[in-house]
Amino acid sequence: MQTSNYLVSVDQFNNEDVMDFIKLAQAFKAGKTVRLKRPSFAMNLFFENSTRTHTSFEMAERRLGMQVIPFDPKTSSVTKGESLLDTLKTVQAIGIDLAVIRHPRDRYYQPLTDANLALSLINAGDGSGQHPSQSLLDMLTIYEEFGHFDGLKIAIIGDLAHSRVARSNMELLTQLGATVYFSGPAEWYNADFAKYGEYRPIDELVGEMDVMMLLRVQHERLTQANNEAFDAGAYHRQYGLTVARYAKMKSTAIIMHPAPVNRGVELASELVEAPQSRIFQQMTNGVYVRMAMIARLLEYKGLLTAAQLEV
Repeated sequence: MQTSNYLVSVDQFNNEDVMDFIKLAQAFKAGKTVRLKRPSFAMNLFFENSTRTHTSFEMAERRLGMQVIPFDPKTSSVTKGESLLDTLKTVQAIGIDLAVIRHPRDRYYQPLTDANLALSLINAGDGSGQHPSQSLLDMLTIYEEFGHFDGLKIAIIGDLAHSRVARSNMELLTQLGATVYFSGPAEWYNADFAKYGEYRPIDELVGEMDVMMLLRVQHERLTQANNEAFDAGAYHRQYGLTVARYAKMKSTAIIMHPAPVNRGVELASELVEAPQSRIFQQMTNGVYVRMAMIARLLEYKGLLTAAQLEV
């Protein structure tokens, strides 16, 4: 696999890389273990709130035998004006081997990767940019369901404009041979998405798709005026996966959502754990995909042998 010391964007992954992460994640899911050559340390620097991504990265790190050093941005020197790059240089000097970062600024990682830091870096989400680990866990979930990507029809529906998940997934899914469609408020569909798939109303998609991938409305990225004008019930009726729309899905189709789910908005509450929902399976898969990503970086640093990661 072609790799580097940083995993920050799906642009880094060819199809062989994606399948390598999937197969290694499946091996970890089946009970594969590894042994580090020396004590190794991880730090998760989350400048945006997170439950699933933060917790599953820490679980992945601990399952691989790493020691996790806590970090709280509210009590760090970032509040005193220290740059993110200097923070990374500091924790590197102290002995951190891996930094996992979520940040509200798009491409925050560019000056960090340009600095050729010795510590490894994983992007856990940058603004409305990229979310490579979520994209890979979604690929694992789809692969487990269908055994392939070529020819699948996948709809990404909701707040496209503010979604790093939509951007990461449209790139990888198209690259892997799936046909991507978009839906949701038309004003959130723009040229960024048109390159990867067409926009269609949800009622034209629901009966044809293999995957219905819902996205929440990211109120934290909307203007105050847009938030005040937002009508959750109206949104659900026009753009959401309602119970009536669910009944029109193919019997083999699945529901996906990166979560958190706003029940009754993009997805009817009773569908979150419906038979065709894979939302909590995605969360489980997130641990194993993140183990695979971290393990490849540890291998790159010489802290794991290649033989341990053969699948």
